[in-house]
Amino acid sequence: MKYTITGSNLQYVNAEIQPGETLRSVAGAMVSMSGNVDMKSKMEGGLLAGLKRSLSGSSFMLVNFTAAGGPGTVSLAGNAPGKILDIDMGKGSWICQKTAYLCSEENVDVDLAFQKKLGSIFFGGEGLVLQKLSGTGMAFIHACGDFNIVDLAPGQVLKVSTSNAVAWEEGVSYDIASLGIKNALFGGEGLFVTTLTGPGKVVIQSMTLHDLAMCLYYHMPHGD
Repeated sequence: MKYTITGSNLQYVNAEIQPGETLRSVAGAMVSMSGNVDMKSKMEGGLLAGLKRSLSGSSFMLVNFTAAGGPGTVSLAGNAPGKILDIDMGKGSWICQKTAYLCSEENVDVDLAFQKKLGSIFFGGEGLVLQKLSGTGMAFIHACGDFNIVDLAPGQVLKVSTSNAVAWEEGVSYDIASLGIKNALFGGEGLFVTTLTGPGKVVIQSMTLHDLAMCLYYHMPHGD
């Protein structure tokens, strides 16, 4: 499958699929497609797999795009201003924040991943459930804001503001650390930060969807 990622802060994926290839996406991601592309919603993997996808923030049914009579094109986008990252799943599995998965080739699996620490559940900002992407082929994830990709060396620790960790390779360990009461009260960062320990790549976003919503909220008219 050939593809390009276009745009700056409102990006979308332009995929060229050949006959016999299938591109899968979450429901509602399609922006445009050529006339020879067929779109079908399927409960990939059965009822249990669909329920697990729903719990992980993906859609219960995935949309399959196939082309007939020659190459076809499909454009897909996220639901908020932000970036799209392409991931080669043949290099290993990834753990992603809830709702990050956008689309992929058909041999990519979307599954549940759970926080391993109680502190991460209650204070890490992403709750109990995360997404795990595995398999082979290309996958595309989306999140609000700009991305910074950090390649952590073995044992290297990166502390990230709550909820700003978009995705990380499965070999990266995830936990929380306290900033202390004084920093929480006067630093404006909350009581805890996430800690990511290498080796592996980590994707960080500059702004979360919640931050964007709160920024816009104060500029919107409100009733008395």
